[in-house]
Amino acid sequence: MSKFYKIWLIFDPRRVFVAQGVFLFLLAAMIHLVLLSNPSYNWFDIATAKHGYAPAVPAAPAP
Repeated sequence: MSKFYKIWLIFDPRRVFVAQGVFLFLLAAMIHLVLLSNPSYNWFDIATAKHGYAPAVPAAPAP
């Protein structure tokens, strides 16, 4: 019989799952930023070019 359950006697599951969640969130954010920095995979620029959206013009300052 497998005794893999004994790993949780060494590590606290709450800390392990919180640390895993934080790690996976940071990894996902890093992957998205890397893709956005590459012109081939920047879906914002691709959608803008495909649909012809003009950049937002800031409002003129009040006199």
